[in-house]
Amino acid sequence: MSDAAAAPAGSADAESSAARYLRQQLMESGHERPEGDMCPICFDLIELPTNKHSTFNTCCMKRVCTGCFLVARQRGLRGCPFCRTPLPTDNASALSMIQKRVSKGDAEAIKVLGEQYCFGRLGVAKDVTQAIELWTEAAELGSLDAHYELGRLYYQGKGADEDKPRSIHHWQQAAMKGHVECRHNLGAVEYENGHHQLAVQHWMISAKIGDEDSLNNIKDMSKDGWATKAQYAEALLGYRDAVEEMKSPQREEAKRLRG
Repeated sequence: MSDAAAAPAGSADAESSAARYLRQQLMESGHERPEGDMCPICFDLIELPTNKHSTFNTCCMKRVCTGCFLVARQRGLRGCPFCRTPLPTDNASALSMIQKRVSKGDAEAIKVLGEQYCFGRLGVAKDVTQAIELWTEAAELGSLDAHYELGRLYYQGKGADEDKPRSIHHWQQAAMKGHVECRHNLGAVEYENGHHQLAVQHWMISAKIGDEDSLNNIKDMSKDGWATKAQYAEALLGYRDAVEEMKSPQREEAKRLRG
């Protein structure tokens, strides 16, 4: 057999080996949520979804849990509970805070500025191309949420050319560092492609770190015979443990007051 004829087979073997290695890395890493998911005041992981159980502050790019936010208000603090900066009073002042952090190379600020361009918020004209550039920069600087947003855009093909391999790559990078939504989405991709066992493996990981949607998917798959009852029981136990660790009297009081 000539070298030219042998090359494709060797290339395919290399690709297969690389794919197996990536899959192993995916399943062995990202079993704990990232440090950025912790409240910077009480140092406990914020409940999921984080947007519902915390307040994001543009002044310092920190997400403060509802419990600590409530305590701050009860003590009379009206500014940011973390850095004490007065909260922005209008779009211009909020945008100025973001841009100030962007100028210092803050990855999360760059990601947040990308959101303003993507959705046309805070008086910024909608420009998805600019949003992609900002998110790409933020992802390179370590923003897991930027990876998530890029993956979402490329997967859906809304505002950017559809590029599912690129989308999946971004989600993989963040999932290996504990990003829950990216891990959940990887499970959904595998499910859509008919790889049910891989989907279960991804959702087992995200369920055990507190994702209810992943837990429910495993429950449904156990009914359909794609997951075992033992897998669902394991996921349920891990989910309950994760949720319990995120509770606090202050957070429960905030929930009660919110109704």
